[in-house]
Amino acid sequence: MSEYPDDLKYLDSHEYVRLDDDIATIGITQFAINQLGDIVFIDLPEVGTTVDKGGDFGTVESVKAVETLVSPVTGTVVERNEPLIDDPEAVSDDPYGEGWFLKVRVDDPGELNNTLTAEQYSALVEGE
Repeated sequence: MSEYPDDLKYLDSHEYVRLDDDIATIGITQFAINQLGDIVFIDLPEVGTTVDKGGDFGTVESVKAVETLVSPVTGTVVERNEPLIDDPEAVSDDPYGEGWFLKVRVDDPGELNNTLTAEQYSALVEGE
């Protein structure tokens, strides 16, 4: 279970979110990275952009596929991981730390009530 930190919430589309007060840090899981393979490009919205829960907020491109990123929350982008845009492979080194994608000021933290726990997410991906 060490692949999926307990302090995060997960989506079945393989994004994770960490909520600190009203700021959500969003990234993709180790499982998603393993499925994608070598990541060659990441497209993220600019600071100030509004994202909607369940809506697309960017893409991750690997040598195998292009995957759409799904926002776990509604809010405004307050920071994006610029170093990751320049070096997309770095997400593989530390997806839950330095490999985050966006920080979003959340409109309604209650939107995270239906996310998965680490245990639930682990059970989901072990079945895939």
